[in-house]
Order: sequence, then structure tokens, then C-alpha cells
Amino acid sequence: MKKRVYTLYRVSTLGQVEKDDIPMQKEACRAFAKAQGWEIVKEFSEKGVSGFKKSAKERDQLQKIQQAAMAREFDVLLVFMFDRLGRRDDETPFVVEWFVKQGIEVWSTQEGQQRFETHVDKLMNYIRYWQASGESIKTSIRTRTRMEQLTEEGLYTGGVVAYGYRLVKRGRINKRNHEVYDVEIDEKEAEVVRLIFQKYVYEGYGAKRLCNYLCEHNIMGRNGQNIPNVSIVRMIKNKSYTGYLINGKVETACPELRIIEPELFERAQELRQARKREKGANPVSFSSQALLCGIVFCAHCGNRMSLTSSTRKRIRADGSVVREKRFRYSCNYNVRHPGQCDGQSGYGVTKLDDIVESVVRMKFAEIRECSRKKLLEEMHSKERERIKQEVRRLEKELEIKRQEQEVLKDETIRVIRGTSTLDREMLSELLAENKAAVAQAHEALQAAKAEQQSLEQASEKMRRDCDDLFTWANVYDSADFAERQAILHQFIQEVRVGRDYEVEIVLMVSLEEFEEFKAHSMVSSVGKKGQMDLKQAPKTVDCDSNAGIVIVDEISDDPLSILPKNTAHARIAYCER
Repeated sequence: MKKRVYTLYRVSTLGQVEKDDIPMQKEACRAFAKAQGWEIVKEFSEKGVSGFKKSAKERDQLQKIQQAAMAREFDVLLVFMFDRLGRRDDETPFVVEWFVKQGIEVWSTQEGQQRFETHVDKLMNYIRYWQASGESIKTSIRTRTRMEQLTEEGLYTGGVVAYGYRLVKRGRINKRNHEVYDVEIDEKEAEVVRLIFQKYVYEGYGAKRLCNYLCEHNIMGRNGQNIPNVSIVRMIKNKSYTGYLINGKVETACPELRIIEPELFERAQELRQARKREKGANPVSFSSQALLCGIVFCAHCGNRMSLTSSTRKRIRADGSVVREKRFRYSCNYNVRHPGQCDGQSGYGVTKLDDIVESVVRMKFAEIRECSRKKLLEEMHSKERERIKQEVRRLEKELEIKRQEQEVLKDETIRVIRGTSTLDREMLSELLAENKAAVAQAHEALQAAKAEQQSLEQASEKMRRDCDDLFTWANVYDSADFAERQAILHQFIQEVRVGRDYEVEIVLMVSLEEFEEFKAHSMVSSVGKKGQMDLKQAPKTVDCDSNAGIVIVDEISDDPLSILPKNTAHARIAYCER
């Protein structure tokens, strides 16, 4: 009776399929089975399946063969070479042994039968797949290294093309004489990418709100469906939009692929980090009815206030009834825990928004009075010059120590030759002292360079912050509701409101930064003696309630009264940096 044979053919890549690699394996296996007098009853093929990356449990064809082996449906498993069964040294040897234990003979057309009669057989079986695994690892390393080299050269190496780009053929030929693709900007999609970043950074949109906005305006993805939240988040985090080809840890600048300016991208990352919240914390929300929604806190209990609404009837003189919807910032803790919060249960949205906007407009007016050019020129200039001189001094000192080291090395040669006036012990001490001095000088230089880099980064961040402040100050009065809301959420850290509209506004700007603005003001506010007053504000200020909004600034002793149509006390505080 002829032995029943199952054959397995496998190729790792689709390119091998195109080269007719499977027919070659099939022809060899059929000829081998015929020579042995066997009968092939079933053939299995795996196309584009890696024997190294995929385990046996993930390979459907191999699983079918194992099930057939348990049912005794065949006698011999035949492959072209044993590595067609797999290339995993921690798995494939045991798969082969499993087949043999089931009474199945495992054969290769090139290597013969795999037996397990002695310890040497088991060792040879393991060594075979250990070697195959090593070859796969080396092949993977060579491929990855070459891909990274091509990326460094600014060439596209495959993979999913990010939204905003498209593949084009420009006549570039690879080593196999095949024309390959390059990447270029798809202007239609790029406009959507720019819109997403614009809305995210300057109008306070989040991923969900952006998703809804794009859907409402019939802006769809490549598949004709809406762009989901997760895709928008990936786009916000994708550095390649600033003009980079990225492959793993390799990043290559390609200015022709820039869709988003680096400054806008960095601002988006800062906002993304700022919007992160601890697990269980309430998310910061936005509303089309309230400018400050999400950043208003109760000054009494410290809880974030939520936006609520109520409707009341108003009868006009002509007898008609009008329903008015009113919005309030409500302290839910006050409502749910009576007596534990001594503040009001809620505050009118219109009144509180007006108070805060009045303060913000006053601060923006101060910013507009500053000399932007002079401020940016002098920002950290003294500190930068100091650290620059320190780095130069340390570089010179290190160079002197290294020159001394060379002299001592020359002296060592003379000691060996017996022509030096120094003895070996003294020279050894001098060398040890010099080595320690060189190491100390090098360490000091590295520390100074790190400080210099840190200062440059801080200066760059402050420059971006100043750019934002000047932009906000110039566009705020003409901005629409959504733009003003986005600006307020970036300019104000939080608003604390207490009874009788005692308001404390904490700005994102530090006190030092606003003092810088004051120092570079072209039209500075002057005190009674003609000089700016930068002293700390008193903790309390007595004020007549008829004065309107009384604003107390941390950098000024004098309370300012504006907008007499409202009665409130507002205090401006600054965040700590």
C-alpha cells in the first residue's frame, strides 16, 4: 500500500509568489514522492507567510495539517526544505517532533527524513531551526538597516501613506530594475490637514468636535466615510506633516513634504499634553453658550462648575408670552451637599463672561502697548551671553588641559628612554592629576552646554508664547465666539468665582513674563510719581460697590475700576512657572 503524503509549500513574501517559487517547490516534492513510490493526496500552500514572524498557531494551513495528523489522514509530511515548516528556534523543532510522535514521517526533498531516535537526532533538529532562526534575524537586520538608509536619503520605502500625501511614480528604479513609488503632497487632502490643525490650535476644537465638524461639512476620508476621532488624534501627533520622512527612529527632513509649520505642530503638542487629564477627572468641555465653560471653579469648595440652563416665561406689554432660556455656571457640589459649600449655587453666564472679558481686554491692551521687537531681542539676552562666555571659557580650559596631557605623554616617552629629568613616580602623579583635571573640565563643559541648550529651549518657548500673546491681543476684539473661547482657554488657567461675583482670574502667563511686558511698554501706565509700580498687590482692597468692576492686579497696588454697568470684584493672579 502506498504511503499517503501531505505536502506544504510556503513563501515569505508576495515577491516570491511572482517569481514562481511555489511551483518550483511543488515540482520538487512531486518528483521526490514519485521516486519514493508515495501518493500525494493533498497539497497546502502558504503565500506571503513568514515562518519567523508568525507562530504555528497563527498559520491556518499548518493548523489544518495538524488536525489531519490527529485524524490519521496521511502518513508522510513532505516539504521542499525543513525551514518551510517554520524558522522559530523556540517553536518549530517541537512542532516537527509533535508530528513524529503522532506517527507521521517528516521528510524534506533536500535533507531527507527527520528522526528522533537518539539525542543526536534531537540536537540536530534543534540546531537546524536555530540556524534558520539566526538567518531570519540577520535578514531582518539587513533589510531594516537598508530601509533606514533609504529613509536617510529621503526616499519612500513603503507602508501606509498618511492622509495629506499620495504615491507617485517619478522614474526611480530599484536594484531589481522595478520602478518604485515616491511620496508627494496631495493638496486637496493637505487643506483638510491644515484645517484640522487650525481648528485644534486656534479655535479649541478637540478630536470629537473636529470629527463632527468635518462630517457636517461633508469632508470625508479616502474611503468616502467620515474621518474618525482616532484618525484625527493620529494626525495631530504625526510629525511627518512638518516635512519629515519617518521610518522607526530614523527621521529625515524633507521640506517639500511640509504641510504644517513646525511652530504650529509644537503648539498642537503642547495643547494635547495640557488637555490630558488624570483618570477619573472631569474633562474640560466647550459650549456654544458660554465662553468659560470648563475653566470656572467655585471659590468656596474648589469644585469645577458645570453649565446648566433654565427656561422662564416673560409676559410682554401686549400680553404675548416669551420663553427665555438662561444659562448659569452651577456648583453641583453646593446643590448635592447642602451646608458644605457656603458659596452661591450658580452664577449668570452673561455677567461672569462679561467680567472676565473686560479684564482680558485690559490685559491685551497692555500687551499691545509693548514693543514686541525689543522684548524678543532682550529676552534672556544677558543670561544667554553669560552662559555663552562660560562655554567658551570651559572649552579653552579643556583645550589647555589636553595640551598638558600631550606634553606629559611626550615626557613619558623620554622617561622610558632615560632622557627625562623626572622620575617615574612624579610623572605618574602628574598624569593622574591631569587625567582627573581633564575629566573634570569635560564634565563642567558638558554641564554648561546642557544649561545653554536648556536656556535656548526656554527662550524659544517664551518666544512662541509671546507670539501667541501678541496674536491674541491683536485679533481678540474682532474674533468670533469660537475663536474668543479658544483664546480664553489658552490665556486663562482658571476662573474662581465666589459670592457677589468675587472673581479671581488665574492667567497662564507668569508674573515674571508680565513684568517683562511692563518693562518694554511703549506707552506705560505711570503712577503718581511718574514711575511704574511693580509691587505685590494687597490681599484685600476696600472698594465702593458702586464703582463697577474693581480689578486688583498682582503687579499693581492701585485698583482699577471699569465698566460701571456691572458690580463685581476681580483679582488677577499669575501661574507659577
